[in-house]
Amino acid sequence: MRMVDLIVKKRDRQELTTEEINDFVAGFTRGEVPDYQAAAFAMAILLNGMSARETTDLTLAMAGSGDTLNLTGVVSLAVDKHSTGGVGDKTTLVTEPVVAACGLPVGKMSGRGLGFSGGTLDKMESIPGYRTDLTTEEFLAQLHDVGLVLTGQTGDLAPADGKLYALRDVTGTVPSLPLIASSIMSKKLAAGAQRIVLDVKVGEGAFMRTLDEARALAQAMVDIGRLAGRKTVALLSDMNQPLGEAVGNALEVKEAIDTLHGNGPRDFREHALEVACHLLVLGESAASLKEARKMAEAAIADGRAWEKFRALVAAQGGDPAYVDNPHKLPQAPLVETVDAPRGGWLKQVNARIVGETAVLLGAGRMAKGDPIDHAVGVVVHRKVGEKLSAGEALFTVHASDAERLAEAKTRLLAAHEFSDAQVESLPLFYGVVR
Repeated sequence: MRMVDLIVKKRDRQELTTEEINDFVAGFTRGEVPDYQAAAFAMAILLNGMSARETTDLTLAMAGSGDTLNLTGVVSLAVDKHSTGGVGDKTTLVTEPVVAACGLPVGKMSGRGLGFSGGTLDKMESIPGYRTDLTTEEFLAQLHDVGLVLTGQTGDLAPADGKLYALRDVTGTVPSLPLIASSIMSKKLAAGAQRIVLDVKVGEGAFMRTLDEARALAQAMVDIGRLAGRKTVALLSDMNQPLGEAVGNALEVKEAIDTLHGNGPRDFREHALEVACHLLVLGESAASLKEARKMAEAAIADGRAWEKFRALVAAQGGDPAYVDNPHKLPQAPLVETVDAPRGGWLKQVNARIVGETAVLLGAGRMAKGDPIDHAVGVVVHRKVGEKLSAGEALFTVHASDAERLAEAKTRLLAAHEFSDAQVESLPLFYGVVR
């Protein structure tokens, strides 16, 4: 195989064979394909796309480029979920303990935040001692003993994806739908879950800004799952406004704990339960979404979901005292609530601006390796479609210094838009792709 022939073939909108795709991934992983040719190949894919079969072949080749986990010797069936990233999205912290409490094992490898999108590992590291670097042996043992794992990437999973993503990041090819889909799914397949639920975000606070873009990505990933022999379902969910109220690491952990105790914001609770229901049905623990809903609600009501979360924290070295008493979690020295400057219906709470403001405060990172301030963030008190009066609480800023606090207040006020006419509330979900 000559790499230039593959580039020309894809440039001319021809379909690559499985062997050609395997040869590219193997050669790129070994360093035999230079970056400039891999970049040209990625640009050709960006411009001309890939078929579902090609995308699946690329996914499987990247999944097989390093270690793969086989969970069947540990549990009979394991499920996993993946979110494409959003603002205030602490869904994993509630959904997975609920599912595990219903007897369905969940083994999840999560990521860190980059840009305006928060990362699950950063949230969990708000809890002193919590480990996100489990070995493969520890991952498998905990999945068997606890039925729930939430850690960072274990072993050398999908190294071809890591190399290709780093190249895409600096060559303008990140938005390629086949490359996004194969990047996400290669890691999921390598991590061993047999059933996967995808939470594909759409809106101002998502990487997919339109419903058509989100649906296309969801379909691509579901096609990969089907062709790879993994049952996969994708939910299209709203990210025009933050999910729940809290945006920031310790703040989101507190909100998740509150929700596991049967409280929490209504929209976040509903979102987490809906994702849990799809996991339970896909994992054959429930025959229908209606039955799954009863199971999930019962797991929260009788405390089993909370106990499963607490067991997760303890198993991974976290101090349970900090989740038993969330007030012990990191707290910002400056906390200020800002009131609505006028009355009316809330027309917009721009999720992207809220997420970027949380990063400004120190809750996220703009570059890999940036430090995280687990205490800071924002609590957004109102939702689109709500009617409020001037002087009612609009949002609360948790900051580490006065200058950032002042800038955050200005930015967050600009993120809120009001209307004199009634505004409809936003849906939680736009559809399901099976």
